[in-house]
Amino acid sequence: MPRKRRSPDPDATGTAERLEREALAGLARMGEGSATQDERPPMPRKPTLVDFFNLRFGLVRSHCLQSAARALRNNVPEEAVFACLIHDTGMVLNRPDHGFWAEALYRPYVSDKVAFALRYHQSLRFFPAPEYGYEYPELYNTLFGPDYVPDAYIRADYEYARNHRWYEYVMQIVSNDDYSFDPDADLTIEPFVDIIGRQFRQPKEGLGQDDSSNAFMWRTIANPNRPL
Repeated sequence: MPRKRRSPDPDATGTAERLEREALAGLARMGEGSATQDERPPMPRKPTLVDFFNLRFGLVRSHCLQSAARALRNNVPEEAVFACLIHDTGMVLNRPDHGFWAEALYRPYVSDKVAFALRYHQSLRFFPAPEYGYEYPELYNTLFGPDYVPDAYIRADYEYARNHRWYEYVMQIVSNDDYSFDPDADLTIEPFVDIIGRQFRQPKEGLGQDDSSNAFMWRTIANPNRPL
């Protein structure tokens, strides 16, 4: 059932406005790593998702940890917490259409439901859903302009997801995504390790070392500045 819309909290609103301003700078750096290639620590021989969080996800890591922590506080189901944890990690490959990139990156290792959320959360963010406590972000007015109209493929994805049986599930990710951009947040992957163990099918060879069709994507994240 849709959630009832919450009354605005003045203190929370002030905090949200501050974080939204700071999010502009954060978004501009989301796809960046946290170090140059020479400074990056080497990856383990059989890297896990936790290794990528700790060693390669860079600045997008903080946002995803904040989103997942928020989902935990809101008591959403574990599968949705996990989707929040990884929802924007596709940005380490490409920021435009990051939902599509995330779906392709994770599909062999997650449930169909999580893969669906990774793709469609991107489009649903452009359309308010007040019945789920989600309004169009003021941040988007700054990023895209107040008269922005989403592209036709985004509108088509929205209509498809809006009428899908997993729409409410995806909205759990969307509603916990907003305002999770606090640059002062100090979070680690540790509280989510057991959730990853239950929700993520870790290849025994290591991410990027198995024979999946997307292993090259994990190798690209592990070694983004290889000459060839």
